[in-house]
Amino acid sequence: MSNHQATADPEGIRLQKVLAQAGVASRRAAEELIIDGRVEVNGEIVTVLGTRVDPEHDVLRVDGERVPVDVSKVYLALNKPRGVVSTMSDPEGRRCLGDLVEDRRERLFHVGRLDTDTEGLILLVNDGEFAHRLAHPSYGVQKTYLAEVTGPVPHRVGRQLRDGVELEDGPARVDAFRIVQQSGRKALVEVVLHEGRKHIVRRLLAEVGHPVRRLVRTAVGPVKLGDLRPGQFRPLTRKELGSLLDAVEL
Repeated sequence: MSNHQATADPEGIRLQKVLAQAGVASRRAAEELIIDGRVEVNGEIVTVLGTRVDPEHDVLRVDGERVPVDVSKVYLALNKPRGVVSTMSDPEGRRCLGDLVEDRRERLFHVGRLDTDTEGLILLVNDGEFAHRLAHPSYGVQKTYLAEVTGPVPHRVGRQLRDGVELEDGPARVDAFRIVQQSGRKALVEVVLHEGRKHIVRRLLAEVGHPVRRLVRTAVGPVKLGDLRPGQFRPLTRKELGSLLDAVEL
């Protein structure tokens, strides 16, 4: 996080212009926000209209809410279809993430990965430090999965998974678990966890006797898959991105 003084960079861009470019408000309305004391730069309320800021390093908030302002950075949410490889290019010619965003000019890379057989939400960005931190379990950003498993699933399974299960590479536990619905030999369960070991959701559920038939990642932190169709992508909203930047302390 930056600890520059808001006025330290005479070469910076005027605060109201940065807020307007970020889509917060028109420049005139942004000036009102500043005058009203609703804008913070690096933790300090700024009410001087001539204040210049560095969008690459300064942290801006309006009414306490983080406002991402570095327009050179791209953050996309993609619905990865089943069978697509979690790489930006594939020497074997298999369909990969890069094929789904080949019209984008930026050099994008994926945050973490999903198994080829797993579908759902994956983030594509051109911000290396953000990608590195978001994929790291120490920042505790939760991922939510919907799994179709062999049922019926007894309620004690949730407690078992929350308490922790011993896997071949050490113990693992979920942050939350719920049975969404079940009938006969089929059940739909939701799993929330913040670690990213390989095949972790499949291995955990298999270990407690409920092998996965289908797995979809439905959320990464505040970013929801929603009604994004397989193969489609969208930019993160300002609120989603602001929340993630705070979560990974950038």
